[in-house]
Amino acid sequence: MVDGTTGGEGLLFLTDEQLRKGIEAMFFAYRGFTADPDRILEGMDYGRAHHRAIHFIHRSPGTTVSNLLAILGVTKQSLNRVLRSLIEDGLVESRVGKADKRERHLYLTPKGAELERQLSDAQRARMRAAYRAAGPAAVQGFRTVLEAMMDPELRRQYQGLRDGNA
Repeated sequence: MVDGTTGGEGLLFLTDEQLRKGIEAMFFAYRGFTADPDRILEGMDYGRAHHRAIHFIHRSPGTTVSNLLAILGVTKQSLNRVLRSLIEDGLVESRVGKADKRERHLYLTPKGAELERQLSDAQRARMRAAYRAAGPAAVQGFRTVLEAMMDPELRRQYQGLRDGNA
């Protein structure tokens, strides 16, 4: 039975204060989630944009620059700056498209794959600990909330990545 304050129907009528607490929890959780990768990248002159690019290139080897632009939602100038440094430092390789010579396909080099592993290991450890502490029902509920917060187009992109259709 739902008591109206802790589950089910009660969640449909959250107060502004409860919503504020949820927003603040998201801010602090994001700080924790990004803290470990930030520490790894700190001495390399890389930031979160580099991390995101490395992550999505790893998830979809051979992705095009235009696809990465769509996923990251950044300007072409901003992404080019990030990619230039990753390519110059030997972390990412850019290959000309076979079907369309205007396309550039992106791949992590072995050095880039090692950095990606370090970054994702840190975040997976944090997520694993949080998921274990919360339990299976909370994990599914959390995923449902995150997906419900996404704009429809971003949700489709996420679902394509999740389902391996990048």
